[in-house]
Amino acid sequence: MPAKAKTPARRKKTPPAGDTAAIQRHTRRAHAQERAQDYVEAIADLIAEHGEARATDIAKSLGVTHVTVIRTVQRLQREGLVTTRPYRSIFLTGSGNTLAARAKERHEKVVAFLQALGVPARAARIDAEGIEHHVGPETLAAIERFLAKPKR
Repeated sequence: MPAKAKTPARRKKTPPAGDTAAIQRHTRRAHAQERAQDYVEAIADLIAEHGEARATDIAKSLGVTHVTVIRTVQRLQREGLVTTRPYRSIFLTGSGNTLAARAKERHEKVVAFLQALGVPARAARIDAEGIEHHVGPETLAAIERFLAKPKR
């Protein structure tokens, strides 16, 4: 029986501004989910581009070793985000596809927001890679509202 899929993309409500301990816990939880989000997004991109996602391609895409990919994929399997078969590619589960889509959408919104602020495209893509994992629901909603406003 497959492991019950966890939902790493869901966050608890943003902690109160004065509660430093809660803010630190919130940030640690976000850091803990970065790798899963990066991996499922990379896997989805590879499948879309090449029709498959192999461990060596994931390693190249993320700039990590093959061993790191294998270990992380095993963890993602336990979390119900990916499946593998011997001598075959790595596949996203329904939960993995959902997380990949959310991560990609969040990333694209942060990039668009940074570019709307005047950040050059290359810098916006680089900076969004770190920011995207830590933007809370209220901030993401504000970014969406900002991006939806007509340009003058």
